[in-house]
Amino acid sequence: MNVTPLPILFGGLWDTILAYVFLYPVLMSVVWMIGGIAFYLRFERKPHRIVNQPPSRDDYPLIAVLVPCFNEEAHAEETIDALMELEYPNFEVIAINDGSKDRTGEILNALAARYPKLRVVHQLENQGKAVGLNTAALLTKAEILLGIDGDARLDPYSLHWLVRHFDEHEVGAVTGNPRVRNRSTLLGRIQVGEFSSIVGLIKRAQRSVGLIFTVSGVITAFRRSALHEVGYWSPEKLTEDVDITWKLQLASWEVRFEPRALCWILMPETLRGLWKQRLRWSMGGTQVLLDYLPRIFSLKNLRLWPLFIEYAASILWAFLFMLLLLYRTTDLIFYRIDLQSSPMLMLGWAGLLIGTTCLLQIMLSLVLDRRYDRGLLKNYFWMIWYPIVYWLLTAATAVAALPKTIFRDSEKRARWTSPDRGITPSR
Repeated sequence: MNVTPLPILFGGLWDTILAYVFLYPVLMSVVWMIGGIAFYLRFERKPHRIVNQPPSRDDYPLIAVLVPCFNEEAHAEETIDALMELEYPNFEVIAINDGSKDRTGEILNALAARYPKLRVVHQLENQGKAVGLNTAALLTKAEILLGIDGDARLDPYSLHWLVRHFDEHEVGAVTGNPRVRNRSTLLGRIQVGEFSSIVGLIKRAQRSVGLIFTVSGVITAFRRSALHEVGYWSPEKLTEDVDITWKLQLASWEVRFEPRALCWILMPETLRGLWKQRLRWSMGGTQVLLDYLPRIFSLKNLRLWPLFIEYAASILWAFLFMLLLLYRTTDLIFYRIDLQSSPMLMLGWAGLLIGTTCLLQIMLSLVLDRRYDRGLLKNYFWMIWYPIVYWLLTAATAVAALPKTIFRDSEKRARWTSPDRGITPSR
């Protein structure tokens, strides 16, 4: 059967699609690198980058650490023990057992008997992370609330670095610097670099212009009055961290990134676990932007347009990338394209440009984070697999997420299931 190649049918449009797919990642990588350097020069060099020497304070306001837990019997004790080692002098911990089916509740009760700073709340049914956070927020008088996950290990000085930002009254939230601690597989090692080269560098770049797309749900401190103004966390949102970030910024609160506030986390190390996690992330981001679209495009929120445009552009890139990939696998992509007539789109040139830019971005991000994560640079070798594994995963989940989000019941409660937490933590 004779099939007319798409390039011949669409001509110049096809060249434009190819240019967008190949050059959009390069452009954004350059933007992120420039923004990351600007953040370092403006915010990160001062007062210094020594994590265990935070600036001294005259006062230490009460901080409530909120720990929602669902089926965390394997990690709850480790997480709570780490919290009790915090050097901050004035904090309390509220753990929420969100209808766990395992021994989480029993373990938390035993820990509460051991640690006076710990209070435990038991919810009979699984209500989701947002409900757990809202419940805990009602049980404390603290003005600063720190939300973490049930498997997180906070650095002893993380609260010191977070609290300093709340001296400025316009700050509604400050997110910390998650570090991956399970590195026993290729997927785990790649994610070590990803959290620097993608998560950390993008947050630096966004913060350098005063905006952040999302805080990290594993470590973010909030001002209670800001949360109260926006109605706290939304139970129906798939990613409560993306949602609360946009709610705060739409209400003109400032959201910041603090790279010295470290949090050691566990991540999926199987393709199935990674797919489920990234699909939820993608669906959650899309859900939030679709829900808040009318407010985003009001002139009052003009400053948030760049974040929306960047996200929309990434979704467009994902669909076009998957289109080209599908076309390639059917042995039709690039069929009878005269690459010589369009030098900019030559695969060799474009591949070299993308690869070089990607490696520069990864190296810069690892250098920026090397003071916070011992042996970080040795993971640089594994990052050569990043474009293969994660570009495909990111594009596929973005494409799958859009229709699932559009047709999802907007009032349905976002409940969680036990996630893939990897194989063997190395820290």
